[in-house]
Amino acid sequence: MVRMKWAAALAAAAMLGAPALAQDKPKELVVGIATFLSGPASVFGVPGKNAADLLIEELNANGGVLGVPVKPVYVDEGAGTNQLLSEYRRVVQEQGAQVMFGAISSGSCNALAPVAEDLKVVNVMWDCGTQTIFEEGKWKYSVRTQAHAGAEMMSTLLYLMKVKPDFKTIAVVNQDYAWGRESWALFQAGLKALKPDVKVAAELFPKFGAPDFSTEITRLSALRPDVVLSTSWGGDLDTFVQQAAARGLLKQSTFVLPLAESSLERLGNVLPEGVIIGGRGDHYWLHPKHKNSPEMLSFVKKYKDKTGVYPIYPTFHMAQAVIGLAKAYEKAGQAAGAKWPSKEQVIAAFEGLEFKSLTGTISIRSDHQGLEDQLLGTTKRVPDYPFAVYDKMALYPGKLVTTPLGEKSLEWFAKVKPDLVRDKSIETFDYAK
Repeated sequence: MVRMKWAAALAAAAMLGAPALAQDKPKELVVGIATFLSGPASVFGVPGKNAADLLIEELNANGGVLGVPVKPVYVDEGAGTNQLLSEYRRVVQEQGAQVMFGAISSGSCNALAPVAEDLKVVNVMWDCGTQTIFEEGKWKYSVRTQAHAGAEMMSTLLYLMKVKPDFKTIAVVNQDYAWGRESWALFQAGLKALKPDVKVAAELFPKFGAPDFSTEITRLSALRPDVVLSTSWGGDLDTFVQQAAARGLLKQSTFVLPLAESSLERLGNVLPEGVIIGGRGDHYWLHPKHKNSPEMLSFVKKYKDKTGVYPIYPTFHMAQAVIGLAKAYEKAGQAAGAKWPSKEQVIAAFEGLEFKSLTGTISIRSDHQGLEDQLLGTTKRVPDYPFAVYDKMALYPGKLVTTPLGEKSLEWFAKVKPDLVRDKSIETFDYAK
């Protein structure tokens, strides 16, 4: 019964208006999906693919999008930027994709946005976090169905200020590419506004995909900063945490890992209590408000039955992209009348769109940027699971922590006020089985 409720919820967005469009329907809606299928980031990208397989199968079983079945075509983001761009074009030009989901890496999204404009294809940025996409450029054919680094770093900063307000030193260990550099720049700008006396002990940027962090760990062990921030993710984060734990570093400083939700199960008993963690949004299968909803229970069961593990935040990002696309087609279909909606009508339909996700409500602004809530917590060890879970959680409304429309994130962070730390709209929760 739970499974059917989730199926119905997903399909509802797709089926409205289907009969009116029947005469002009294509045989299938080809959707290209760029994700990491190889390399260290595949621990993050393959779960996204697994979620897409499940969601699209569910969607097609209930009629597809406006009565048309969806055909996913996957592109390996791990093959490198040049190959990614080539495959992206090929899927559109040779396989007829009307929609592309691209991508995970912020660098990939920066590279793909102008290509989508050239190809005039709907480009759903299903996971990448760089805030510069829509702040420094206007992309007609691109839309993001989740938050950007601004919301994620602001909520992380506010949570750190709430639970450890007296820290005096901080170090950063981030991957050396767009996401690692930009997320630290944002965090540091906000930190200067809220705690200008904090000393930055070290800024360390190891190469993306680095297999050894002994140099960084040795330096941190010597410096002993109060806080260590790392917005790294995937295999890089796993390796760094495992090596840092082996050297006792995780007990020496307060670690802040805003993307660690995706690594909790893989790290098992390596991650101790007291680590600040997040999941790039409010994505968490044990979400304090939605863990027992029929839709969540169904999704978690189906995903775990298929993969043997619990869903992580890229799977929720994928769900938002699939549901959001179906809702946009529904809206565009109603506007198109008796015809299948054009790509221009579909991308226009995203503006002002609101839809329910597994953990809340997503809204798309006029600049094509999505708003979503942010969930942060502190690790706790419980007998229920062989890995750490969230405790002392704080849920930050998307509108509260997202850079206002028309402003630049760095400038907004630089003028943040201390009263935002304890804004009345922030909800708090403790772990409960």
